[in-house]
Amino acid sequence: MKKETILRQNNLFLFDIDFLLCYTKYGEVMDIIIIGAGPAGLATAYQLLKQNKKLKVTILEESDSVGGISKTVRHNGNRMDLGGHRFFTKNEDVEKLWFKIMPLQGHPAYDDKILGTNKKFTGKKNPEKDDNVMLVRNRISRIFYKHKFFDYPVSLNAKTIKNMGFITTIKCGFSYIHASIFKKEESNLENFYINRFGNELYNMFFKGYTTKLWGRTPSEIDSSWGSQRVKGISIRKVLIDYYKRLFHIKNKNKETSLIESFYYPKYGPGELYEEMAKQIEKMGGKILLNSKVIKIKKSKDNIESVTYENNKKKVTVTCDKLVSSMPVKDLINDMNSVPKHISKISNDLPYRDFITIGVLVPKLDLKNETNIKTIHNNIPDNWIYIQDTTVKMGRIQIFNNWSSYMVKDPINTIWIGLEYFCSEGDAFWNLKDEDLVKIAKRELKKMGFYDGKLLDSKVVKVKKAYPAYFDSYDHIGEVREYINGINNLYCVGRNGTHSYNNMDHSILSGMICADLILKNSHDLDKLWNVNVDKSYHEEKSDN
Repeated sequence: MKKETILRQNNLFLFDIDFLLCYTKYGEVMDIIIIGAGPAGLATAYQLLKQNKKLKVTILEESDSVGGISKTVRHNGNRMDLGGHRFFTKNEDVEKLWFKIMPLQGHPAYDDKILGTNKKFTGKKNPEKDDNVMLVRNRISRIFYKHKFFDYPVSLNAKTIKNMGFITTIKCGFSYIHASIFKKEESNLENFYINRFGNELYNMFFKGYTTKLWGRTPSEIDSSWGSQRVKGISIRKVLIDYYKRLFHIKNKNKETSLIESFYYPKYGPGELYEEMAKQIEKMGGKILLNSKVIKIKKSKDNIESVTYENNKKKVTVTCDKLVSSMPVKDLINDMNSVPKHISKISNDLPYRDFITIGVLVPKLDLKNETNIKTIHNNIPDNWIYIQDTTVKMGRIQIFNNWSSYMVKDPINTIWIGLEYFCSEGDAFWNLKDEDLVKIAKRELKKMGFYDGKLLDSKVVKVKKAYPAYFDSYDHIGEVREYINGINNLYCVGRNGTHSYNNMDHSILSGMICADLILKNSHDLDKLWNVNVDKSYHEEKSDN
């Protein structure tokens, strides 16, 4: 155990550093309140208690379950992943945490056994016997454009050329060469994409989907979104990856979006966070569900207390440290004595919401033209990006292909998630569930995916799923500077920092936050800068 020596009045005293760190200057146990039981909030609590079980840690979660937008929704024996959460990271500490909570697969899963999949399993857990297990899954995602499937990211192969046609392929090639020579200033997301793919490919594979996602054209969106989400992906990188695979050359530094496999909990991402929550409670932490924060009392440069509402009762609790993963807009609105210009910026920060419609069908009306077998004899995709601008649908998940355990009958039924991007309170958001299902069914038919009776359906609405990079986002630095001046406030996660983070980034921010608290540091730049470094998510070494 670590010890710290303190020399005082010529006498040497030995203290347990954990004992020292868990107490405030008034001699009481440090009281840490965490808002939100998503990946970032749970990771903060978990790391704090792993290092020091004497701390008093309480998580306030507005909903009735943990996991945030990474939760798993259950419906009639089937499970839904809200957005498709691939477990892949460059950060070794995050990966170690995942495997500590959910050990890695060491034996074939249900579909592996049926298909005779040839995989190397390095873990010990048997998915057929154990529930708490991380699976190894193949990554297959494609773009659906003009009733044809294209690899995502776009790859150079005979299938791609055939689908585009010879003339279009030539046009794309010259367009890319032109973009490579005459670079545009990356003042917006449109120019960011064109510089990397050329104007032709941009219009084919990026403009439509991005406009659906944000409700704005890429020319209206800050290019920093592309820096975070696309990173170093470009035609040049795609070509390098293609030729290395063609000539069997080991790719030591492979782009994240080109990684061909990933980890995934047996019962979806929520399973990991449910297990993390159990371990937090075993270590003495408290997780209060259905507890919505409605007021944050600030005195000078410190947060004094938090008021939350649970079962129509208002409860006020004091805190020594406050960790927030709630949207920045809500955090500032709930706080007293905030300057008007800061409130104005935070209130104008944009978000994008989405609706997932789970649909159960006996089989899709699509031929599996790939060489990848599935147990349901249908397409092998994890998710499909819909570039067809004649439908509102943005993306399709096939839950069977994420994990066969997500589906009650994975051989005779296909359980899919149809994603629609919208804004909370708009006309689409306010539609009744049955009307949303009718729209989804009509669009599936129009695209040729399915035309038949639905066996079951489930509608899930997700608020503030995507922090957006337009409107007042240009001034977010002022809001962050204001938060930096509050000595005991820490912001983590996607909404807490208003950054379009991946799940691993959110967990990393929670781990960093716990480390800052344990060291009694308030260096919030370490939290704001998670996922800002362009090299963070670009490459993962195979060494």
